[in-house]
Amino acid sequence: MQPLFLGSHPAIDFLNTAFEPDGQHIETLGDGRALLNWLAGAGLLEGSPSLFERRFAPDQLDAVAAEARKLREWARAWLSEWRASPDADYSKPLARLNKLLLRETSHRELISTQQGIELVERHVVASADALLAPIARAIATLVSHEDPDLIRACAGHGCTLWFLDRTKGHRRRFCSQSACGNRAKVAAFRERQRG
Repeated sequence: MQPLFLGSHPAIDFLNTAFEPDGQHIETLGDGRALLNWLAGAGLLEGSPSLFERRFAPDQLDAVAAEARKLREWARAWLSEWRASPDADYSKPLARLNKLLLRETSHRELISTQQGIELVERHVVASADALLAPIARAIATLVSHEDPDLIRACAGHGCTLWFLDRTKGHRRRFCSQSACGNRAKVAAFRERQRG
């Protein structure tokens, strides 16, 4: 199954790479190739997935995918805790993220664009395990820039997806209005018809 990009933030989309609609577990990061495709789809990978498939051995990529799945479950538990108590001491989780951030190297580069000359930051993936650094960067950006009250679980029946509520009134209830939102409307309509 293709990964879902409904969370309005790459870190939330990372959590949504495993979900359980109506209790059926779906894993979208089953191997290294799937991880590379997700990173590219999330905008966290500089270069095409095939470039990294040629650079790193399949077993290295599969090992990083297995580590990514463990990171995802750890992040899900920690972000749940952070949402409930944002002012608690999170030294240990931050240290874990900082260790992952150290796997990445970056440099600044001048490029010429239609608007003129621009200074951009390039992230270098020197080893397969450095593929987790962009995920750690996304999680770090989430916790340092977003309001924990706006990270929500979908209100859809049987849905386990999360999202960041970026709506103006902060009243978003569903991961997708066209999926879970419509199902809720249909269920409410049927309930009214029965009543």
